[in-house]
Amino acid sequence: MASSHGRRRSSGKRPTDAAKKRPSAKPSPAKPRPRKPAPVAAPARVEPVASGPFRLGAIPGATPGKWIDVWKDRMPANPLELVPIEVATQRGSLDDGSVDAALVRLPMDNDGLHVIPLYDERPVVVMAKDSHLTAADELELTDLAGEVLIVPADDVLGMDIAGTITPAFAPPATTADAIATVAAGVGVVVVPMSLARLHRRRDADYRPLRGVAPSSVALAWPVDGTTPAVEAFVGIVRGRTANSSRG
Repeated sequence: MASSHGRRRSSGKRPTDAAKKRPSAKPSPAKPRPRKPAPVAAPARVEPVASGPFRLGAIPGATPGKWIDVWKDRMPANPLELVPIEVATQRGSLDDGSVDAALVRLPMDNDGLHVIPLYDERPVVVMAKDSHLTAADELELTDLAGEVLIVPADDVLGMDIAGTITPAFAPPATTADAIATVAAGVGVVVVPMSLARLHRRRDADYRPLRGVAPSSVALAWPVDGTTPAVEAFVGIVRGRTANSSRG
């Protein structure tokens, strides 16, 4: 009979589940550091260039609105004052300092002035709404033969059209008066298109006139009056951005 001492008991204890070797934990990936947002550039602004308003003269029919809007955005500390001027006195307004710069109609004596041509306007014939001349989309000079040609005192074209008739009455004082006269069925008047639009009436119409030179509008200012404010406005007219150089 085998002795109980013949069986050898293990002196070690069975490892518990907790004592089992655990697989090594994988290191967690490093979290990327949050990036700081890039600084947002402040809107470009132009520092005040002079005290007082910048005075811009404008002839009838000129439309500087888009340039004025840009000025107000870029030059909030420098007000722009729009000064209506007449073509007959446009040079005098620049000479006597009534305006710093002006939108003028050419031709004009430019001695002592900087002049930048801006755009050309096509002359048009204004007539009564029921005139036979409205049958055409465009008119030739010969189409005006036999018509009473009204030339207002503030005429800006100085055209002499062969075959037209000089009215028996005194010239109207203004273009607006001349257009009111032709709207009543008396004669025709030739003006730049902007003036026909400025004085548009329901009882009048206009047609482009072919075969005549255009009327040019320009920006002008005295050579000795090239201030920082004038330079800023010239840059706006030429399409420079707020950060553009003046070169």
